[in-house]
Amino acid sequence: METLQKPNPSEYPSYSSIYMDLLDDQKNILDQLWENFLEVKRFIYSLPEKKLKYRYAEGKWTIKEILVHNIDDERIFSCRAMRFARNDTTPLPGFEQDDYTIFSEANGRSLDSIFEEYEAVRKGTIALFKHLPKDSFMRKGSGIDTDGSIINERTVRAFAYHIAGHELRHLNIIKERYL
Repeated sequence: METLQKPNPSEYPSYSSIYMDLLDDQKNILDQLWENFLEVKRFIYSLPEKKLKYRYAEGKWTIKEILVHNIDDERIFSCRAMRFARNDTTPLPGFEQDDYTIFSEANGRSLDSIFEEYEAVRKGTIALFKHLPKDSFMRKGSGIDTDGSIINERTVRAFAYHIAGHELRHLNIIKERYL
């Protein structure tokens, strides 16, 4: 696959710029996805076990919960990318990330089990984007808000960048607030 160019700001909701800005414009996004995964794994395994369940403030997620949140987010955004790549223009509802986190029971899992799942999802994401038809990357889709309004339009290629940048954003938060 040739390098997938970074999306223009018109291809994603403005809030996503906090993720897009963390990515290298010149590097292949699929390489960045794999390198990000390896960096996250290396970094998290270097932490003491007690840090994995630490909350820097009441109501904030633990590191284990953040990891499973990243897995959930990646699955959802990859599914959206696949649907829009296949020209399914059905607006898709959002998800309540705090509920997903509570019901993930991430803190009861081993770090090995979390990274086993994380790696499987990441390999699936890379395979999806690697094998999408070239003309599918500029297809668009949107979300639907609880009031029925259409929101958050994105191109398929913007989803790949969202996933990579979202992961880096959380890694930065861990480094800044948890250590």
